[in-house]
Amino acid sequence: MSEIESLLPHREPFLFVDEILQADKDKITARHVFTEKEFFFKGHFPEYPVVPGVILVETMAQSGGAGLRKLGILGDNALFFLATVDKVKFRRQVRPGDEVRSEIENLRVSPKMIKQSGKAYVGEELAAEAEWMCLVG
Repeated sequence: MSEIESLLPHREPFLFVDEILQADKDKITARHVFTEKEFFFKGHFPEYPVVPGVILVETMAQSGGAGLRKLGILGDNALFFLATVDKVKFRRQVRPGDEVRSEIENLRVSPKMIKQSGKAYVGEELAAEAEWMCLVG
């Protein structure tokens, strides 16, 4: 089992974190490379594959959750579910082969709720940003 699989309950084809680069109580940085084999490219769009925006939001949320688990803030058996997503903006297309770096800020973390904000970058270009809340159960 990889480190990421020990931190997240998600599995292929819905696991969008390759590595946690940095994690502390304020900020989490992670990365994921979207390969041409991703399941959604067959339909989004066959002639011009683009990562769906909702997948970029999911990538950021998974990065934030994995970082909190790595820090030991969330219990090993705790599941966390998106409850709200706010202030979402998509700035750049993400294509097959792009490496996305997620930079997550912990806004509020408690045993029952996580509020985070994040930005997803391809290189130095901002691709997406959002705030979200997860319920811990």
